[in-house]
Amino acid sequence: CLFLSVLIFVSELFSRLNIRFASVYATRGANRIGRVYKKAIFRQYTDDTYSQEIPKAAWLGFLGPVLKAEEEDVFIVHLKNFASRPYSVHPHGVFYDKDSEGALYPDGTGGKSKEDDFVVPGGNYTYTWPVRKSYSPTLADSNCLTWIYHSHIDTPRDIASGLIGPLLVCKKGTETGAANAFALMFSIVDENVSWYLDENINTFCLEPATVNKEDEGFQTSNRMHAINGYIYGNLPGLEMCADAPMSWHLFGMGSEIDIHAAYFYGHTFINRDQRADVVGLFAATFITAEMTPGNPGRWLITCQVNEHLRGGMEALYDVQVCQKNLSRPSPLSHKRRYYIAAEEVLWNYGPDGYDKFTGQGLNATGSESAIYFTQGIDRIGGLYWKVRYVEYTDATFSERKIQPKNMKHLGILGPVIKAEVGDTVLVTFANKARRSYSIMAHGVSFSKLSEGAPYLDGNHQSTGWSHVKPGETFTYKWRVPENGGPSESDPPCLTYLYYSATDAVKDTNSGLVGPLLVCRKNTLNEDGTQKGIDREFYLLFSIFDENDSWYLNKNIEAFTGDPSKVDENDADFKESNKMHAVNGYLFGNLPGLAMCKDDKVSWHLIGLGSHYDMHGVQFQGNNIDLRGTTRDGLALFPHLSGTALMQPDRVGTFKVVCRTFDHFVGGMKHLYEVSSCRNATRAQQQRSAVRLYYIAAEEVEWDYASNKSSAPKIYNISSNEERYTKQEVCYGHIFLSQGEDLIGTKYKKVVYREYTNGNFTQRKERTEEEEHLEILGPLLHAEVGDSVLIVFKNKASRPYSVSAHGVEEVGCEEQTEAPITLPGEINTYRWNVPERSGPGKTDPNCITWVYYSTANFVKDTYSGLIGPLVVCRKGILDENGLRKDIDREFTLLFMVFDENKSWYLEENIETYLHKSPDDFNFTKNFVEGNSKHAINGKIYNSLLGLTMNEGDTTNWYLIGMGNEVDVHTVHFHAQTFIFKTDKDHRGDVYDLFPGTFQTVEVVAENPGTWLLHCHVADHIHAGMETTYTINKSGAVAEIPPRALRWYHSDVGERQGSKATQLSALHFALWWEAPGNHCMLPWAVSIIWGCLNDMASNSYFCCILQCESSWCFTRASPEALAACRP
Repeated sequence: CLFLSVLIFVSELFSRLNIRFASVYATRGANRIGRVYKKAIFRQYTDDTYSQEIPKAAWLGFLGPVLKAEEEDVFIVHLKNFASRPYSVHPHGVFYDKDSEGALYPDGTGGKSKEDDFVVPGGNYTYTWPVRKSYSPTLADSNCLTWIYHSHIDTPRDIASGLIGPLLVCKKGTETGAANAFALMFSIVDENVSWYLDENINTFCLEPATVNKEDEGFQTSNRMHAINGYIYGNLPGLEMCADAPMSWHLFGMGSEIDIHAAYFYGHTFINRDQRADVVGLFAATFITAEMTPGNPGRWLITCQVNEHLRGGMEALYDVQVCQKNLSRPSPLSHKRRYYIAAEEVLWNYGPDGYDKFTGQGLNATGSESAIYFTQGIDRIGGLYWKVRYVEYTDATFSERKIQPKNMKHLGILGPVIKAEVGDTVLVTFANKARRSYSIMAHGVSFSKLSEGAPYLDGNHQSTGWSHVKPGETFTYKWRVPENGGPSESDPPCLTYLYYSATDAVKDTNSGLVGPLLVCRKNTLNEDGTQKGIDREFYLLFSIFDENDSWYLNKNIEAFTGDPSKVDENDADFKESNKMHAVNGYLFGNLPGLAMCKDDKVSWHLIGLGSHYDMHGVQFQGNNIDLRGTTRDGLALFPHLSGTALMQPDRVGTFKVVCRTFDHFVGGMKHLYEVSSCRNATRAQQQRSAVRLYYIAAEEVEWDYASNKSSAPKIYNISSNEERYTKQEVCYGHIFLSQGEDLIGTKYKKVVYREYTNGNFTQRKERTEEEEHLEILGPLLHAEVGDSVLIVFKNKASRPYSVSAHGVEEVGCEEQTEAPITLPGEINTYRWNVPERSGPGKTDPNCITWVYYSTANFVKDTYSGLIGPLVVCRKGILDENGLRKDIDREFTLLFMVFDENKSWYLEENIETYLHKSPDDFNFTKNFVEGNSKHAINGKIYNSLLGLTMNEGDTTNWYLIGMGNEVDVHTVHFHAQTFIFKTDKDHRGDVYDLFPGTFQTVEVVAENPGTWLLHCHVADHIHAGMETTYTINKSGAVAEIPPRALRWYHSDVGERQGSKATQLSALHFALWWEAPGNHCMLPWAVSIIWGCLNDMASNSYFCCILQCESSWCFTRASPEALAACRP
C-alpha cells in the first residue's frame, strides 16, 4: 500500500563537466536554460497525511520510487497531486480495471470509471492493481520483470516533465531479491515538450525575451541525454559488491531518436537467457539484466550511439571488494596471441566501379550511387583515407599475416579475434598511424590497465594506456571467465566487436573496428575455425560518416577538385560522405560471400554508428536460425551484434540487404552466392497442398483518418495567471487538415486486393474478422510443405510485382527480384514452403512474413503495396485455410507512410491541392504532413475491427517496415502477451523495426475497450494509436466507440465540488462533426480552467462550432445563447 504524491522539483542535472560537447547542454545564457529545470516528480510517503516522505535512493534521480510486488500481491497506490496541473498514474505489466487504468482516452466509459483518468491539483485518487498469475514472470523470465508507471494524460509531455518510475513484478517468494538491484532509464529528456518549458525559460534564461523556441540550437540544448535525469557521469550511488549477484532493471523512454545501446564496461550479464554486455533500449523497452560483477573498480555505463555518447548519456558504477576471498582466474589458462597494428590506408568503397544490381557505373548521372561516388570540385567521391586494424605474424611487426581467401569479405574490418571460455587473450597493438589510438573489446574481462577507453575512473595508472601514441606498442590482456561465455540458450560462439576508444566516434568512423568471438570450451579447432561450421562470415552494417572522420580535411585536400570551394556544413556535401556500407563496401561491391549448398554457415553480424544506424538485415532466398526460431533477418543497432546459423538449400545468387528504406537506396545491399559443390542431392519435398489466391494491384482513394474526430488538441493553462491563458497545440492538424500546403488525409494509393477467380471481376468481400486489415493486402495462410500460387493481375497504371519473405520463390534463382508485371497483365508467382520456412522448434504454431512489390521496393511499399503471409506447422489450418488452434488472429503493420516518396505524389498535389507539381513549393509543413504515422494505413483511432470476446485465445501478427523513423514500440493496455525467443517471455510492449515480424500470443481476459499504440513519443502525437475491445463473456457483442458525444453539465452539477464537476464532464471529449480536424480527448487543462471560472458563476464551459471546425472554449453567460453545445 503506497502513498505517492506529485511534486514540483528543480533538477540540477550535473555538477562537473569534463567533455567539450557538454557546453551545449550545460551553459546558461541569454537564451539558454542551462542544466537546471523545474520538473514534476513522484514521491512516496508513509501515510495519507503526506507529511513524512520515505527517502529514495540517490541513484533514482528524478525517477519515482521503485514499486515492487510479487505474484498474487495487490498494489494499492494512493495518489495526491501537489502539482499545478492534472496528472495520473498508469502502470505497465499488471492487471487493472477501468477505474484504475490512469489513462485518459475515449474508451466508452463514464462515471467512476473515468475518475482515475487524472487527478486535479489538490485532489486524491486510489489505484488498485492486482498482480495476477497470468501477468507474472514466465518460467524462463527473470525473477523480477521490469515495468514502469507514468502519468498518462498527454503521455509524451507528462513523462518529459518527469512523471515516471520503475515497477517490478516478481515471482512468488523472490521479491526480496529485487533489493540488490538498480533501475536505470535511458532517455533523451526533451525539455522542449515539458509542461514547464515557458516557466524554465522565464526562470533560468538570462534574457527570456530573446528566446526563439523554434530555434534548432535552442531545442538541441534542451534535449538532455540522461540516465535517470543525470548526464556526463553525474548519476550517484551505483555501488555494489564484487562476486555478489545483482540485477539491472533497464528501460528506455522518449522519441524516434531514443535508440539506445546500453553498454556496461568490464562486465557481461544475462538478458532473457542470453549473454551480452550491451542491450538495446527504445521507448518503453523493459529489460532485466542479471550480473555477477567480478572486476573491482569504477566502470562506465554508456549509450554507445554516437550522438548519445557525445551528449553525455553515461554513468559510473563502483564494484567494491566486500569480502576477502574473491574468485580469481586460473593462471594456467590457454593463451591466444594476436599482433595487430593501426595503419592508414586508401580505402575504396566501390572497387569494382559499378552497381552490381543495376550494372550502371557508380558515378552514373542520376543513379542512386552517384551521390556517394561522384568526384568533383566540391565532392570527394568513393575513395577515402582511412585507418584499419591489420594483423601481423609477431611482435616485430615486420611481416603482415596473409589473410585467408575465405576472409576476403572482411573488407575494412580488422582480423577476427577468437577465444574460448577460460582463455586469456594477449593482443599486442602497434600504432603505425599518425595519431593516438587504442583497442577496446566487448564481451571479455580485463583489468583497468587493459581497458583502452579514457574516462575519470579514479585509477591514475590506467589512463596512460587508454591510448597508444604513434610509433608505440602496448599489450592488452583480456580474459574469458567461466561465467562469461555463451549461456545454455546461446549459440556456441557469441559475436562481439573491438574498436578504438580514444575518441570512440571519430576512431570508428575513421575505420578502427573488428570482430571478436567468445565461444564455449572445445568449440574451436586448432586453426581457430569453428567445429561443425563450414563457412563463417562477419558483416558490419554501419553508415561510415566521413564527415566525422579524423581524415576529413586530408580527404578534401586529396580528392576534391577545388578544396577552397568545399562547404563542410553543406547538407548535400555531408550526405555524400555518409557511406551506407557493409564491411566498407556499397552497392554489391562486397566480395567473397560464397558458400556451398547444404553448408553449415554462421553469420556474425555487427552494428555500429549513430541513431540512424538502425538496420533491418535480411537474407533473401534462405532463412536463418536464431536460437530455435525461424527468421530471414534480424535488427542491428550500434554496438549490438548477433550470431545467425544458416544451411542454404537453394543454389543461386541472393541478396543480403538492409531493409531500412534509406539504407537500401543508399547502397547497403550485397550479394551472396550458393553453389552446388557436392554430388549428393537432397530428396525433393512433396508438396501437400497448393493454396491458390487471386490478387490484383489496384489504385484507390485512401483515407488515412475516416474517424477524424480522434485527433487530439491539447491545452496548456498557466494557473499562475489571474485569468487563464490558453496555449493550444493541435498535434493532428498537420496530418489531418487540408490547406495551402497540406493535402489532408485522402491520397491516391495502390493496394493488393483479393478476387474470387481469375476473371478479376468480383472482389472478394472482407469478413468482419478481416475488417482491421485496411490498407494491407489479404492475409495469406500456408502450412509447411505447401505451395502458394498467386495469380496476380496488375490493374494499376505502372509496373508492380509480388514477392514474399521467408518462402522459396520459384524461378528467382537466376535473378534477385521477382518478375515485374506490367499494367493490364496477369502473372503467376509460385512460392514453395519448405520446412525451413515454417516455425522453428521454439516458435509459436504460426510465424509472420510479409509480401510486397519489388519493382521498386521503397516507392512501391510507400505507395501501399504490402500484405501479410502466415506460415504454420502442418495440421494447424482447417479445410478453409483458417487456423483451428486459436479463436482470433489480427495483423498490424506499424509504418510511417511517406507520401513524399509515393509514385502518386504529383497526382495527389494536382487532385487535392489543385496545383501544378512543377510550380509547387515543397514546404517543411508539406513534407511533414505527408508522413502518416499509421497502423494498417489508419491514424488517430481510425482503425476499427479489433474486437474479440473474453477468454479468446488470439495471435497478433506484428509487422515493422519503413525507414529510420520506423522504431515502433507496440503497447497493449490492460493485457500482457507471450512472445518467444528460445523460450516463452512476457511483455506488454514489443519492439518493431524495418523488416521485423513477430507473432505474439494474447489471451483476452480483461473486458473493455483498451488503447493500443506505439509508445514512441512523437508517434503518439502523430496519431499512431487505436483501440481494441474485449467483449465480456456472455454479453452481447458491442461495437467499439467510434465517436463519443460530450455535453456540458447543468447548473446543479456545476455547483458541486470541482472533483464532482470533473467527474460529471467525463472528460472524453469526442464528437462527430464534418470538417472537424482537432478533437479534445485530453483537454484537461482548459476544463480545469473553465471550472475555476465556473466556481464564481462567471463563465460556462461549452463547445462552439466555429466556421468549419469545433472549439472548446469559455463563454460568458451573455454569450451562452450563441453557444452550440
